[in-house]
Amino acid sequence: MIYFDNSATTKPYAAALETYTKVASHYFANPSSLHKFGQKVRELHEEARKQIATLMSARTEEIIFTSGGTESNNLAIKGIAHAYQNRGKHLITTQVEHPSVKNVMQELEQNGFSVTYLPVTETGQIRLEDLKKALRKDTILVSIMHVNNEVGAVQPIQEVADLLAETEMPLFHVDNVQGFAKMELDLVKIDAMSISGHKLHGLRGTGVLYKKNKLNLQPEMLGGGQELGLRSGTENTAGIVALAKAMRLSLEDFQKKVSNLTNLRDFLLAEISKLDGVTIHTDAASSAPQIICFSVKKQRGEVLVHALEEKEVFVSTTSACSSRAKLESSTLHAMKVPENQATGAIRLSLSYENTSYEAEQFIGILKDILQKINEVVK
Repeated sequence: MIYFDNSATTKPYAAALETYTKVASHYFANPSSLHKFGQKVRELHEEARKQIATLMSARTEEIIFTSGGTESNNLAIKGIAHAYQNRGKHLITTQVEHPSVKNVMQELEQNGFSVTYLPVTETGQIRLEDLKKALRKDTILVSIMHVNNEVGAVQPIQEVADLLAETEMPLFHVDNVQGFAKMELDLVKIDAMSISGHKLHGLRGTGVLYKKNKLNLQPEMLGGGQELGLRSGTENTAGIVALAKAMRLSLEDFQKKVSNLTNLRDFLLAEISKLDGVTIHTDAASSAPQIICFSVKKQRGEVLVHALEEKEVFVSTTSACSSRAKLESSTLHAMKVPENQATGAIRLSLSYENTSYEAEQFIGILKDILQKINEVVK
C-alpha cells in the first residue's frame, strides 16, 4: 500500500497509540473529580498542557484543548467576533480557507458581521497590498491559514503578523492545521492558532487552540467550565497526553527529515510534470513540502482516485473535507484554474514516513493508468 493522503489524516505514531492505551486503561478517572484518582488524571492532563506549551514556546494558560482543527477554528473566530463586537464587526479572511473558517465567516455575515475575502494569486498567495486596502477602523479580526490544504500554498504569515502588530486591533488568527511541524512559524505576533492532532500522527478527536494571554474569547460550549472556562466537557485526557507525544515526535521529524520530505515532493513534481496532459497546480517555490496538486486533461479527479485505489495507492480529490460535495468557491477556482481542470484535480499529501521507493512506484503506476485512460479516450 502507498498512502499519499496525509493531509486528510495521518497514521498515528506507535508511541502515541501506546501512550493513549496506557492512559485510557490505567488513568480513566474524570480529571474534574475531587478524589485522589481523579487528581492523578488531572496531573497528567496539566503535564501534557505544559509539555505542549514548551514545544510551542507558549505559556501553559495559553493552551486550550479541543477536539481538532474545526473546533479550534470555530472557537477562535466566533469567540473573537462575539467578544470584541463592541469594537467593530468587520472581519478579514481569504478566498482559499478551509470550510471550518469559510463557513463560520458566512454564518457571522448572517448575524450582522461584515467579511472581506481576500483574493489570491495564480499560485495561491494573498497580496499584502490587498490586505492593507481591506483594513478598516472597525476590523477586529484577520484569519488566514498558514498552509493551504488543497495545493500547499504558503501564506506570508510573518509579514501579515508584522503588519497587524503595528496597532492593537485587529487580532490575528492562523489556521496552522497543515503547517505545524512542516513549516517554521513564530508565535510572537499571532493572537490565536489552530492545530489538529490527527494531522500530525496523533489521534482523531484531539486538537489545540493557542490563545494569547491578553485575548478574550466568548466560549462556544457551555457546561462545567473545563479548559479555563472556554471549552466545557469532560476532557479527553488519554488523547491529550497522546497528542503531546505526537507533537514532540512530529517536531523531531521536522528537524531531522524535512529536507528529505522536500526532496521527495520535488521528485514527484518533476516526474509528474513530464506526463502528457498533466497540469501542476502546486508551485514548489511558494508551497509547503508535503502537498502536490495536479490535474489530468479530460479526466475527473474521482476517476483517477479510484483507478489508483485499485492499485492500493490512496490519494484524494483536493480537500478530503469537500471531496464528496463540490464547494462553490474552491482554492483552484480562486487561483483562476479553469473549471475543466479544477474538477480533474487530485492531491498527493506526504508524511515523513513516505519513502523514495514509494514515490518511484507511484510514478510507474500513474504512468500505466494514464496510458490506459488515454487509449480508451482515443
